[in-house]
Amino acid sequence: MSLSSTANLNQNMRDSSIAMTLPDLNISISRFYPFRRRHQAGKERWYEKISMSYTGQLSNSINTKEDQLMHSNLIKDWRNGMQHSIPVSGTFTLFNYINVNPSFNFTDRMLSNKIKRSWDAFGQKEVKDTVYGFHNVYDWRMSVSASSKLYVFYVPNRKLFGDKIQAVRHVFTPQVSFNYAPDFGSRRYGYYDSYLKTDADGNVSLVEYSPFQEALYTAPGKGKTGSISWDVANNIEMKVKSDKDSSGFKKISIIDELGATMSYNMAAKERRWSDLTMRVRLKWWKSYTFNMNAVFSTYAYELDDNGQPYVGTHTEWGKGRFGRFQGMSQNISFTLSPEQLKKWFGGSDKKEEDKKKKPNDDEGMDTDIESNVDDSMIEGQRGAKKHDEAGKAETDANGYMKFKMPWSLTFGYGITMRENTGGTFNTNTMRYPYKFTQTLNVSGNIRISDGWNISFSSGYDFENHAISMTTASLQRDLHCFNMSCSVVLAPYTSYNFTFRCNASTLTDALKYDKRSSYNSAVQWY
Repeated sequence: MSLSSTANLNQNMRDSSIAMTLPDLNISISRFYPFRRRHQAGKERWYEKISMSYTGQLSNSINTKEDQLMHSNLIKDWRNGMQHSIPVSGTFTLFNYINVNPSFNFTDRMLSNKIKRSWDAFGQKEVKDTVYGFHNVYDWRMSVSASSKLYVFYVPNRKLFGDKIQAVRHVFTPQVSFNYAPDFGSRRYGYYDSYLKTDADGNVSLVEYSPFQEALYTAPGKGKTGSISWDVANNIEMKVKSDKDSSGFKKISIIDELGATMSYNMAAKERRWSDLTMRVRLKWWKSYTFNMNAVFSTYAYELDDNGQPYVGTHTEWGKGRFGRFQGMSQNISFTLSPEQLKKWFGGSDKKEEDKKKKPNDDEGMDTDIESNVDDSMIEGQRGAKKHDEAGKAETDANGYMKFKMPWSLTFGYGITMRENTGGTFNTNTMRYPYKFTQTLNVSGNIRISDGWNISFSSGYDFENHAISMTTASLQRDLHCFNMSCSVVLAPYTSYNFTFRCNASTLTDALKYDKRSSYNSAVQWY
């Protein structure tokens, strides 16, 4: 359990106004398992997997004048209250293959007053009446998700494909989730009220309000929520013989991810189905990544009495068509580094390659995964061996220490295709024309030494024919402290200088920040 408390005081000498918060108390209990046995014996029971935590906040604040502060009433003049949040969750396995994750979140607010409102027809104004006492406002929501993984292995025919391709693996990951929360705006909860308003012309209207809208912690929102969503993801990899080693193999990613997601809103009165979103990611080389997202609309366009198009309540499936293609966005990125240049043009040290050569796995095969395994993660698993060599400085053939200045340069090209609703609608195809936008992004960083690092990012917008936001930053690690300076060069100019302590407990206390404001952003440049 952790407990923290702060007090704040803001005082204006011109009008003698004071804004004080005393105290602002925060209590938190880290996640624990209330039903877990102290001394476990045998298998873990299903109820022992239930976990929960707690977060509470108590606040007391006031806005008043100096001469009225000591004469203020704690209940009538101060705004105070307490809020509790208790999330409960669990992780279970059904039939050894399905992972089920239910969760329940309960939030409670304890307030000392509420405001009743009414309409004064004679004075034509709203009248407020504060009701003091203990008022409890709570809400809850629940969700449950289920997911699994299916593995399919395919061994190609040796007569047709030879022995180059050893096997193809397809990983299918389906997931279904359900979310629900009742309507806390109904009258039985009492979180919302209403009154009749009669204006000077005799028009009568109903005005709805919340008695807690000016409280320290407001009431939960109105409306019931309930939705079911599903998501599927596919990953296809191929195991082939390695050209580097006649006795080894390597894994190549064919499709890093191919997925789709959709949801159904049970609380909506119409158009309950969401749009279908599809995504694909290809990573055929370590320095090359291709991403694309596409959206297919569920509901078709219809024409009103004036011939204007609008999104109707009939689905595209009901008309015998697939979802209407709304647009897509794709991004191609490539990272250039000294290692990549050595790989292209040679010049890599033979001994250095032998040091980086990966050991064989249990089957005696090369486990180099070119698609989705990070080298740093693999090296981190061999911490013991790497730790022994950490203190040795790298030297060249003549015995001098090697000079290294790591750098990387990333190029990204993005193109977006979407419906141009501002264009002319085609009544024959019931479609809007499509609009294309293109952007080019460039980012890089260079590490001058172990403590100095420089990074930048910029780009070009082909549609507006202008340079996108251009930033540059410089970081310096001072062991116990950290210094950073960043500037924005286009389209607006600004700067930010920060000097702070690295310790998490002192990072907010020992710091110095200097930045340009929005009005003075151009003056320094």
